[in-house]
Amino acid sequence: MNVTAKQIALVGAPVDDGAGQRGCLMGPDAFRTAGLVEQLKALGHTVSDHGNLYPAEVGDLSSPNPVLRNFRSYAGWTRALHAKAADLGRQAVVPIYLGGDHAMAAGTLSGQARAAAERGRPLFVLWLDAHSDFHTLDSTDSGNLHGTPLAFACGLPGFDDLLGEPLYHPVDPANVEILGVRSIDAAERDMLLSHGVGVSDMRRIDEEGIAGLMRPFLDRVRAQNGLLHVSLDVDFLDPEIAPAVGTTVPGGATFREAHLVMELLHDSGLVTSLDLVELNPFLDERGKTARLMVDLTGSLFGRRVFDRPTRSF
Repeated sequence: MNVTAKQIALVGAPVDDGAGQRGCLMGPDAFRTAGLVEQLKALGHTVSDHGNLYPAEVGDLSSPNPVLRNFRSYAGWTRALHAKAADLGRQAVVPIYLGGDHAMAAGTLSGQARAAAERGRPLFVLWLDAHSDFHTLDSTDSGNLHGTPLAFACGLPGFDDLLGEPLYHPVDPANVEILGVRSIDAAERDMLLSHGVGVSDMRRIDEEGIAGLMRPFLDRVRAQNGLLHVSLDVDFLDPEIAPAVGTTVPGGATFREAHLVMELLHDSGLVTSLDLVELNPFLDERGKTARLMVDLTGSLFGRRVFDRPTRSF
C-alpha cells in the first residue's frame, strides 16, 4: 500500500467536563473497541498505547468567570495533557490523542507547540470542526469550556491560571486553518478576523471544493518546514453519518469529503499529531460513529480507496 511505517502513540483523554452533555469520557475506550489499534497495525505501523491520562492536581484554583463550568477540571486536564504532549512531541512518534471533548485540545495543542518551538519549527493547526472554539474565558456565554481551547493555544488573553505557568509558545493564529465551520458566535467571529485565523465554512467548501482549500494550506506548511497538528471533531461530519456528538449541526462534511481530507493529509506526509474528539458513545448508533472515525484515521495513515473493504456504516 506504499505506506511509510510510523511509530504511533495512543493517549486516552477521557475529558468530560468541557461539554454541556456528558458521555465523552467513554470516547477513548470506544475508539479502541472500534478497532483503531488493529487498523493502524494492519497498515504496517507500530502502535504503543499509553492508556488513559488523569487530570493534574491544581489545588485551590478559583474560576476567573462565574459562568464557567468545571474550570478546575479544565485546568487539571490542560496541565496533564500539555506535559504529555510536550514529552511526546520531542520523540520520534506520532501521537494520537483520543478524546474526550474538545477542551482537551488546550493541552495537546499547547504541548505540541512547546515541543515544536524546542525543535525550531513552527506548528500549524488544521481544525476540523463545526465550531471555531475561539472563545476566551470572558467572551463565552454558555460557560462550556470546549469552546475555548483554540483561543488559549493561540495566546489570547485571560487564561493566566489555566496552565499554571505562562504560555511561552503559543500557536501563531496565522498558522491555523479552521475547515468546515457552520456555527460561529459573533464574539468569536470578531476575534478570528482580528487575529488572522484562516476560516473556511461549508459554503466555501461547496463553492471551491475541499481539495482546493486544503492544498494551499498544506503548501504553506511545507514551505515553512512546519509540523502539522490535526484536530478532528466528530461534528465536522454531517450528523446523518456521525450522530454520536452532543453538538450536532446539520450540513457537515460528507463521507467522501471527510475521507478526501484524510487522504490529502496522508499524501502530504506532514501530519505529526492528531486529536480525535467529541465522540460520545452514549449517543451513537451501534458504534456507527466510532467505526467511521477509526476508518477516517485509517485513511490519514495510508489506507487507499482500492484497499477499502466493503462495509456498511
